[in-house]
Parts: sequence; structure tokens; C-alpha cells
Amino acid sequence: MSKPSHKPTPVKPTDLYNISRIVTDASDWKTALDQIVRQVRNILIYDNLAVYLALPEHEGLDVMYARAVGRGRSAEADSAWGEVLANRVSIEQRIILEEPPKDDSVSRLKRPYLLGIPLLNGGNYLGAIIFVRFGGPSFEVDQVALAEFIARQIALLIERQKLEKATIELEAKHKQIQLQEDFVSNISHELRSPLGFIKGYTTTLLRTDTTWDAETQREFLEIIDQETDALQELINNLLDSARLQSGQLQMKFQPIRLNNLLEDVIAHQKLHRPRQVINLQISQPLPVIQGDPLRLSQVFENLLSNAAKYAPHSEVLIKVEHDKKGIHILVKDFGPGMSKEYLPMMFTRFFRGPDQSTNSHGSGLGLFICKQIIEAHRGQITADSELGQGMVFHIFLPFDH
Repeated sequence: MSKPSHKPTPVKPTDLYNISRIVTDASDWKTALDQIVRQVRNILIYDNLAVYLALPEHEGLDVMYARAVGRGRSAEADSAWGEVLANRVSIEQRIILEEPPKDDSVSRLKRPYLLGIPLLNGGNYLGAIIFVRFGGPSFEVDQVALAEFIARQIALLIERQKLEKATIELEAKHKQIQLQEDFVSNISHELRSPLGFIKGYTTTLLRTDTTWDAETQREFLEIIDQETDALQELINNLLDSARLQSGQLQMKFQPIRLNNLLEDVIAHQKLHRPRQVINLQISQPLPVIQGDPLRLSQVFENLLSNAAKYAPHSEVLIKVEHDKKGIHILVKDFGPGMSKEYLPMMFTRFFRGPDQSTNSHGSGLGLFICKQIIEAHRGQITADSELGQGMVFHIFLPFDH
């Protein structure tokens, strides 16, 4: 049998520098390893390369990366990737060479020469790298040293990726904690505000040292009624959010006519906000769909309430159309809108956009709940806006869900 045709070029300092630079400049480990494999192939003969990552709590190894660059691309897994040797390296944490018996009558693919090197960084064991040569030649001392250098660079890459992942997770946790702290602060204010009004006007009505005419009494009672509704809405949002997080918010699907549901929502909204102008446009008869009328009403009431809160002097347009797949609903106001950079966060828990009026308050739960309800109907809800151009919500409810 002929010798391998691939001959490595002599190792130059620039080769080692390029490998180090790949590790330093890497944006992700897979791309970096692909580049390292191409670079190493020029200076070290091997057919297959496998990187095994140590699992937590000493639970063994997992293949992180494997590439076949030479002969034996379709060889059996054990011989192709040196899994058995990788486990030995993991246990002994030292460089191990394995060579098959010299027997030219046996196929090269069944005579792998294996070089296993532990991936170590600062004494921390991270895994193992296996180099495979089918049919030889043997790994020489200088080649083992080169492979050890490559292993150290890959260990640095793995450690760096771990640190970056840990940093991202830490930042995410910090953001979540900050959101929760803001949420607690927000909720404290939102609870105190209606309770303060209710307590204040109730105390005023109960005073014995003065009397109030019927018109003033009615005005006070209307304020108490409005603040009680606001408090009830806040409590309901908190409960719904908790149920959604625990998966306990159940939908009660039944046949509904969306046009009737929207008309009821608008009538209810006008009862509480008589000055709000709502224009409902339905260009064609709507088919019956399966949905939870209570939860869908909650979605549209929330969107209309948001429009009244953040675009108080704006008309609201509700436009409904349908196609073969489902019903499309557009809810648009013509108020101040929101910067596009904040749109991706609109449906997350506790989020309140900085563009929103400082005179308006909210828990940051309403749109999160809306999204969960629509997705429970196998639908979609998205938002689009620009500063000064109003806010647009697009809702799609499929016929088949």
C-alpha cells in the first residue's frame, strides 16, 4: 500500500502565531475550530480529529467537535474518533499514543494510529483531543509537541467560550433582577396610587364636620369607582402573569364570532372612556373561529386601554380582514408612538418603554399577557411604530388550531 500523499510543510513561527490569533479573535468556537483544522492540516499529518468535552460532575465525555479531513471518512465511529482513547486520557489526564500491530495485510482503516492529549488550562481538565492517522505513520516526538501546543490553544478557546457564556448568563440574570426590582417599585407605586385615591375620597365623604352636595358626592364616587377598576385590573394582571409562568392559565375554547366580540369590547370601553373614538372596520363577513372569548376580550381591552393611556387624544382604528388561513386584526392609534429599538422588548414581562409618558403608569405585564393569550390560540401578535407615527399592533388568529 502506498504512503499517504499529504506531506506537512515545515512548521514556521507564523503558523503557530496564526493558530493563536484564531483563538484570540474567535467570535464563536465552531468557526474557530474550523479555521484551526485548516491551519493545522498544513503542518501536521492526520486524517480525523475529535475534541471531547468533559461533562460536569465527572459524568464522562461528550463530542464537542469532529472532523474527517483525510482517509476513512466513513470508518466506524470507535476507530474514526478514538472514543476509547479519549476516555483513557480523561482518566489518566496525560498524553497517550496508541499504535496498531504492523500488519500490511490489514486495511489501513483498521489500523489507526491514535494520539490523545488532555485539554488543560491552568491545571483545569476540560476534555481531550484525539488525532487519528489511518495506517500511519507513527507520531514523532516533535509532532506530539506540536499537537500539545494545538491542544493548549483549543483549551484556551474552550475556557474563553465558557467565560463568555457565563458572562452572558450573568448579565441576563442581572437584567432579570433589575426588571424585578423595577417591577416591585412599579407595583408598589401602582398599588399605592389607587388605594390612596380610594382612601382619600372615602375619608372625605365620611367626614362629619361638613356636607357635600349630590353632584360632588357623585364625582367622588366615580373617582373611587375608576380607581377600584384600575386596582382590580392590576391584581388580575398579576394573577394572570403568575398563572402563565406556572402554565396554569387554561383557555376555554368555543365557537365565537369575532365581530360580535369586538363590538362588545368597544361598547365596554366607551362606557368607561366615553371620549375615546374607536373606528371598527370589517370589510367582509367573518367566519366563526374557535377561541376563548374572555381571554380574547382581555387582549383587545388591553390594547384599547393602552391607546387611551399613551395616545389619549387619538382615534383608534381596528381593521379586520380574513383569508384562507385565518383572521388578521390591525389595532392602530395615531399618538406619539415608540422608538423602533424598543419594539422587540414590548412583549416581555415588566417592560415599559422609555418613550411612554411619565404621567402614565402600568405594571409592564399587559402586553406580555396579550402575547401569551394569542400564542395559546396558535396565533401571532407583533407591534410596529415610529416616534410621532403612532402604534400599530398586528394580530393573526388561524382558523385551524
